Amino acid sequence: MADYLTTLGLKLPSDPRWVDIAKMNLADILIDHAFCEQKAASSCISLIVKYPEKQKLIEVMTPVVTEEWGHFQRVLKEMDKRGIQLTKARKDEYVAALHKCGKKGGSREEQLMEDVLICAMIEARSAERFKLLSEEISDEKLKKFYFELMVSEAGHYKNFIELAEEYNPKEKVQKRWQELLRQEAEIMKNLEVRPDRFH
Repeated sequence: MADYLTTLGLKLPSDPRWVDIAKMNLADILIDHAFCEQKAASSCISLIVKYPEKQKLIEVMTPVVTEEWGHFQRVLKEMDKRGIQLTKARKDEYVAALHKCGKKGGSREEQLMEDVLICAMIEARSAERFKLLSEEISDEKLKKFYFELMVSEAGHYKNFIELAEEYNPKEKVQKRWQELLRQEAEIMKNLEVRPDRFH
């Protein structure tokens, strides 16, 4: 797991209690996961709407929207198999805290960097948690499902980093990314481990 964290750049692993709690509350985790996928698709659409002049961003984000929405549909199928119904969306404290770390102002390219790096962070943490689920839960079909999603989310993380570097100097992006990684580790350190939250 340490090697995988290094690959993603994350400074702090998830609290080991999280996966134990998740295994005992799969219905709640699946519901929250479904909304995470829906929000991911919506975030990609928002980026396209916000930066319509950035052709490379549109080219990269359009298939990601399709893929994230496909994930949403797949989670709904897994829920349906288990007789789990979608409920009201819950507030994602992790994502809310990350957005507070975003810098305001600056050039349009700098604002794009902030937006896509926060998206990259969410994808990286999601990939780490998918890996935990793929290794720890007993349901073989869900293990395979989460392994596939881990690979996908890790790919999206790279997409977002590359987009930041497409419109900003690489050194500037990497410096800001390291700042965000440190801030994310602090968020994770102080985040309550909840039985009904994916993040």
